[in-house]
Amino acid sequence: MTEKFIQLKAGKDAPVKRFHPWVFSGAIQKQSPNLQDGDWVNVLSSRDEFLGTGHFHHGSIAVKICSFEPISDKSAFWENRIQNAWDLRLLLNLPKTNAFRLIHGEGDGCPGLIMDLYKDVIVFQAHTIGMHRDRDEIVAAILKTLGKKVKAIYDKSRETLPTEYAQNCTNAFVHGEVKVPYTVQENGISFSINWITGQKTGFFLDQRDNRKLLAHYAAEKDILNTFCYSGGFSLYALQAGANSVVSLDASAKAIDLVHENIRLNKMETKSHEAIVGETLPYLRNCETDFDIIVLDPPAFAKSMNAKHKALQGYQKINELALRKIKKNGLLFTYSCSQVITRELFYNMLVAAGIAVGREIQVIHQMTQGPDHPINLFHPESNYLKGFVLKVL
Repeated sequence: MTEKFIQLKAGKDAPVKRFHPWVFSGAIQKQSPNLQDGDWVNVLSSRDEFLGTGHFHHGSIAVKICSFEPISDKSAFWENRIQNAWDLRLLLNLPKTNAFRLIHGEGDGCPGLIMDLYKDVIVFQAHTIGMHRDRDEIVAAILKTLGKKVKAIYDKSRETLPTEYAQNCTNAFVHGEVKVPYTVQENGISFSINWITGQKTGFFLDQRDNRKLLAHYAAEKDILNTFCYSGGFSLYALQAGANSVVSLDASAKAIDLVHENIRLNKMETKSHEAIVGETLPYLRNCETDFDIIVLDPPAFAKSMNAKHKALQGYQKINELALRKIKKNGLLFTYSCSQVITRELFYNMLVAAGIAVGREIQVIHQMTQGPDHPINLFHPESNYLKGFVLKVL
């Protein structure tokens, strides 16, 4: 398919031979002249063995490998990737749910590509120039593979692509068109989705199973849902019979979404309060204690350099939450920062627990839903860490 290549230094091919899909720039011995961001390249060993093929980018991660076998027909390759992803989602058979992740980057063999399905609309988000350059071929593969199951495809890549390249990109429908907001179902609960103005692709689908877990404990409890965005955890808690729920988010737009979803599910009569506010000062100043607190912040660390500061932030917020939980209450706490490993997050919680001085038990360990599969050879795709702590 391509004659362009990068060749690895002797001894630097071990990760690729273990099917890790990232090639770092420091491992490269030589490469084709005039490589452009997004070019397909073959990855070769120092002895000219074929190791894989993928998208090149000038940066720390120089190649994201899409296939460890040669690709002779790119159209057939994308059709196969889409079909494999669709088959997995059919296998999952998510009940009373028509919104899920269809392509999860490395987890589906498509590093740099995210696609979420909202009923019959796909929101396409390229995180690499290579994936965006292949967009038309990917869209053609979607339509050939899924056909009439897809009414529209919306490209929302401008926010996720490198800045200079993104200046020439526009978020827009690339197939069909529908009006937003769009109503979808998740475990029988309705959510209003607006991928045009909303965060990410419009909703945080990765927490589906964890929202359901909260519902298991929510009956007759007083619950605080921080960083609530559109109120996912809050709606599950209210449906499950929570005594009261407070939804807190720094964004007024997010709180508007919470109110819309409350109306959509006819929950106006339930004991619910939605507040625009920052979590840290709210926890510091709130005089109420809660049976359950949900801490689901955005990524505190986007790079390795920010790791230490992020851990300090996580510890501060978890300490405050642990102090506001009633005896025998629960803390649902999460990190979606890829550079914060599960071990680091756990150790941070230990430090927070010591500082608070209460007996604490871990009763659940959580991750993203199965429609966000983890590539066995790419531990970085296991990005969502979560714990349910029982506080004595």
